[in-house]
Formats: sequence, structure tokens, C-alpha cells
Amino acid sequence: MSRHPKPNLHGHKARKRFGQNFLHDPYVISNIINAIYPKDDDCLVEIGPGMGAITEPLLEATGKLNVIELDRDLIPILRTKFFNYPGLQIHEGDALKFDFSQLAEPGKRLRIIGNLPYNISTPLIFHLLSHHALVQDMHFMLQKEVVERLAAVPGNSDYGRLSIMTQYYCKVELLFIVGPGSFNPPPKVESAIVRMTPYETLPIVAKDTKMLQTVVREAFSMRRKTIRNTLKKLISAEQLEALGIDTQLRPEVLTLEDYVRIADAVLQLSEQAEKENGTE
Repeated sequence: MSRHPKPNLHGHKARKRFGQNFLHDPYVISNIINAIYPKDDDCLVEIGPGMGAITEPLLEATGKLNVIELDRDLIPILRTKFFNYPGLQIHEGDALKFDFSQLAEPGKRLRIIGNLPYNISTPLIFHLLSHHALVQDMHFMLQKEVVERLAAVPGNSDYGRLSIMTQYYCKVELLFIVGPGSFNPPPKVESAIVRMTPYETLPIVAKDTKMLQTVVREAFSMRRKTIRNTLKKLISAEQLEALGIDTQLRPEVLTLEDYVRIADAVLQLSEQAEKENGTE
């Protein structure tokens, strides 16, 4: 690992406000491309191409690629570097506000790739989950701590809202760890590659995903309290016990199935209350 930052061939300095850390390690790049295994007819989308470290091998593999880049200074660099790839479509804008449905092709789902800025990774993942039906898979470079939260299982201290809502929609796999020396400038933390594959058919279906999000958010608003206390505004201890939930457990012990069961019950209670109010 070099102690000195690698020179930037295009003279572009990484911007802190965009959370930029440019990948330059050829071994890591090769491992990422092998994990993605791009094919000719794939509908590939790259978020935050930066200096094109992953862009280049993706284009070499398929000849076509949509990229979304917020830093307008990088766009002419990308156009110049990949001028001989007419299949490269560059979309200037914020991935958090981007409508990914416009990139979908008939009969194909999106394969989304990105070295995501750490400062927006969680809201961006929630945004992408809202498009889950359009997505075949996602391969992201993220802060290792975020990947551990995505992949965490019940009983693990990393398990929480992000784990539950991601695993509701996707199978999550931590593929490998990437050290700070693989980037310029080096980040202060380790990174990891994660693969998220949306289910074609959800294994567990909530009656209302917004209610599921509400229940999970409330449950984890006070991690150290029992589920009886964190959810008391939504459902009574007696009602939780009727669902087979041990009310003395902390929120990180309950499974996704438990949360779906609670959310469905809270929805039913809410609908009953509305009916009763409407008949008064």
C-alpha cells in the first residue's frame, strides 16, 4: 500500500462535498468486474463513475452503459476518455433524485453498479429499493460498516432498520473487503463490496410496506428498550403477545417475519379504529 496519493492524470481533485474517493487498484477493479460478470445484453447502470475506473472494463465487456454523475467537472473528462464508445450515455444529476425507470429496456431489468459516496449511501439504497421491481441486481462499494448493517442477522448488534428493509426486498451478500490504499484519496475506513439481488417474488409480504417501515423505525428508535416499550404507541403488550411476540425482547432480536406480523396487526388495528370513528 502506497503512503503517497497517486497523481490524478486528468488533474481533477476529489471533492469532499461529493464524498469522492477514486478507486485505482487494478486487482480490486478486476475482482469487482468478475463479481458483476457483465454480459452483452445487460442493461448496465453505473452510479458515480468518477474517473472511470469501473466504467472502462464495463464498456469493454458490453459496449454500452448508462452512467449517472453529479460532479459536472467530471463529465467532459468521461466524454473525452470514452469518446470511442457511442454506447456510453452520461446523465448529469443526483442519483438520489434520479428516476431509474427511464433507463429500463423492454424485457430487461437494470444491473446497477457504483462506488457510492459514503455520505449518501443509506438514503440512496432506500431510493433504489423503491425501484426494486426494475432491478436485476446491485453491486456497490460501500463503507464496510454499512455493508455489515445491510447483511446483519437478528441478534447481531449491526442489525437494524437498514438490514430489515433491505432484506425484505433483496438477498444481501458481502463479497469482499477493500482497504483504504485502493483509493485516491484514501478514506479513513475500510470498504466492502456488496451484492444485493431483489427477489422476483417476495418471500414474506407485508400488507403495507409503509406501515412496515413505520413499525421498524419506531422499534429501533430506542434500541436498548424492549419491544413492549418501543412500540407502545402503535400496539399494546397484550396484542403483541397474541401474535406470539415475546415483549421482553429487544428490537434487534426480532426477525423480519416478526416485524411483518406486527405491521400487519398494527394496520388492522388502525383500519378498525378508522371504521369505528367513521360510524360514530
